[in-house]
Amino acid sequence: MNRFSSAFALSLMLAGACARAQAPVVPHPPVASPVPATQQDRLPKQEMTGQILYQFLLAELAAQRGQFALSAGAYLDLARNTRDPRVVRRAAEIAFHARQYDAALEAARLWLAIEPESQQARQMQSTLLLASGRLEELAASLARDLEAEGPRVGDALVRMVRAFSRYPDKPALQRLLEQLTQPYLSLAEAHLVRAQAAVGTGDGVRALSEIGQALELRPAWELAALFKAELLPKGAAQLEFLQGWLAANPEAQEARLAYARGLVSEKRYEAARSEFRRLLSANPNNPDMLYAVGILSLQVNDSAEAEQHLRRFVEAGRGDLDPARFYLGQIADQAGRPEDALRWYDQVAAGEHALPAKVRAAQALLRQNKLDEARARLAAARNNAPGESRLVVAEAQLLRDAGRHAEAYAFLAKMLEVQPDQPEILYETALTAEKLGYVDVLERHLRRLIVLRPDSAQAYNALGYSLADRNLRLDEAEQLIDKALSLAPDDPFILDSKGWVLFRQGKRAEALAALQKAYAQRPDAEIAAHIGEVLWTLDRRDEAQAVWREASKAHPSNEALTSTIKRFLP
Repeated sequence: MNRFSSAFALSLMLAGACARAQAPVVPHPPVASPVPATQQDRLPKQEMTGQILYQFLLAELAAQRGQFALSAGAYLDLARNTRDPRVVRRAAEIAFHARQYDAALEAARLWLAIEPESQQARQMQSTLLLASGRLEELAASLARDLEAEGPRVGDALVRMVRAFSRYPDKPALQRLLEQLTQPYLSLAEAHLVRAQAAVGTGDGVRALSEIGQALELRPAWELAALFKAELLPKGAAQLEFLQGWLAANPEAQEARLAYARGLVSEKRYEAARSEFRRLLSANPNNPDMLYAVGILSLQVNDSAEAEQHLRRFVEAGRGDLDPARFYLGQIADQAGRPEDALRWYDQVAAGEHALPAKVRAAQALLRQNKLDEARARLAAARNNAPGESRLVVAEAQLLRDAGRHAEAYAFLAKMLEVQPDQPEILYETALTAEKLGYVDVLERHLRRLIVLRPDSAQAYNALGYSLADRNLRLDEAEQLIDKALSLAPDDPFILDSKGWVLFRQGKRAEALAALQKAYAQRPDAEIAAHIGEVLWTLDRRDEAQAVWREASKAHPSNEALTSTIKRFLP
């Protein structure tokens, strides 16, 4: 007879692991792993009899066909006869899948008898006792295991609660953990375990109390500090705790990272940047820290530091580099270095920044009076992404920015022939038609857009403002603008439209209030032009001129503002 060799047994084990088992509701047991070569000599030298081979094939075929009860019985019998740990392990797993917990427990206990040091066997036995509701037996078993840990019992407690994290009966689990931790309440780990169990049952007050006791026993324990931070309300309470804890434990990197991220969530960008700088000084080549400091520097308008750290991030060559390349393009663009900007934009290969990079590259070329090259780039991008409306809109805006409104309108009309109901192209065509005085085209496209997108505040606003600006059908214009406001109550441009239609209706004081509210939210040149005009007609001319002067400094070439000022101050 041939011996049941290790290599042959292992190949059968790996084949069996492919059984199409459906995971039960209870936590999944540890998956059997191949036996290391150093353990081969300790395996039983089992004769490969015809009966053994028959039972093994029967068990595996039954498992592959989903007949787990049959497979579990055959495997358990085989495990009793061979006492091979690989067979025993497989028997426990199959019985577990079959929810034959008594059989699975017998296999797990046999496994432990054969391999007393096996953590997988011990965890499976605990999982099975828990799954079958045998909490007293489980508690006794775990208590013995904890006692055997000696000085390492704290770590064992933390491992234990992790092992049961997916068990669905949280109240039962909490009772078990309360019982097991009772002898160890002088240890911070015991209170952490109790806090975690309380979270599972939704008892936040108890969780905070327990984690507070853990920190009293072990004040510098970072894991406990992070857990408490997660329990606290997001915002001021969480940040205040982390700030105080970090003052006493300044070298705690994970807690500082949590604090820095919390500051970002609260939009406290300068403070967040200071924290990320500290993290970066401790980890000078960490790409995540380089990127964070770079992005936060952009948020606080420190382009020089942003560029320095984002360049280092790209040079490190780890992670997704495309966002950093895009922002480096923006920085170079704003600094008046168009060639650098184009180089960075052209390196953005994929992701959400790829298309904006192409659009910004085209805009950079337009600023160099290279309109044809800019359009050629966008046309090539459209060929690679047919139907991408943002590229169509971007090209039309290039033409409009270049003052070629008729050409922009012709281009958009051609694009609409291909995509007649594309909302973005409809909207852009309407705006371009307005520039050319094609009010009927403007109204037709915007009304079609309202049908397609009845929740589009911009469509209602554009149509209402266009009517108000031409002093046409003012009651209807106000209704359209009010509808837009109901969809986007705080939009400053819609508030500007509201102010403008009120002005056209002769309600100057109400108009001024709406316009000033809009300007406070968004100091836009066109809103400033409207405020100045209303002030002028209210005979508050000095105030009007002051508003215009301020806006002109910020927007010296704005066409709407310039033309308004010229009407009143020729």
